[in-house]
Amino acid sequence: MLTNIFAFGASITYGAWDIEKGGWVQRLRSYLEENYKLQKYFVYNLGVSGDTCVMILDRFETDIKFRIEKGETNIVIFSVGINDSAFLQKENKNMTDVDEFKQNLEKLFQMASKYASKILFVGLTSVDETKVSPIPWNTNIFYSNENISKYNDIIKASCQKNGVFFIDLYDKIDKNFLVDGLHPNAKGHEQMLEIIKDFLIKNKII
Repeated sequence: MLTNIFAFGASITYGAWDIEKGGWVQRLRSYLEENYKLQKYFVYNLGVSGDTCVMILDRFETDIKFRIEKGETNIVIFSVGINDSAFLQKENKNMTDVDEFKQNLEKLFQMASKYASKILFVGLTSVDETKVSPIPWNTNIFYSNENISKYNDIIKASCQKNGVFFIDLYDKIDKNFLVDGLHPNAKGHEQMLEIIKDFLIKNKII
């Protein structure tokens, strides 16, 4: 039996700054290939740096529909929201308004349910505010744990409402493992993998 795992997200999903093994998604792929010889998994990393929820909505169906065949099992993992939570100083607002974010999540769940038998949401990771308020490469963008926590709670509530698995990562990644205050290094991605992998096993998803 073939199971496809599609991981949608932004730069952390892509694996930014894990120079050893390419991020938690690639680490999950390696784990599955090493430990599940009789069960074939195809893991697709569909993380795009800078993506917000609406950006994933725009590309979701194109990214998934040409990668699946009839009779296969499909699992979708979303890891998005941290960029939505970012505060834009000049505009004096979040990247994505709270109400719009809630609506976009609902659309994501509805869209994913057309293709996947199981949907999961990886929660947001906290940041080192001393390094990302603002971020050095764009001084108009500020990340704060207050906003991240708020958007994380919205995701969690939406998952509960829609019967979707939620993996809570908030405040669980060592801040010493954040390269630039936002993105985990190899050790941070290893921490993420262990939490995500244990959740998948415990809930009999893999």
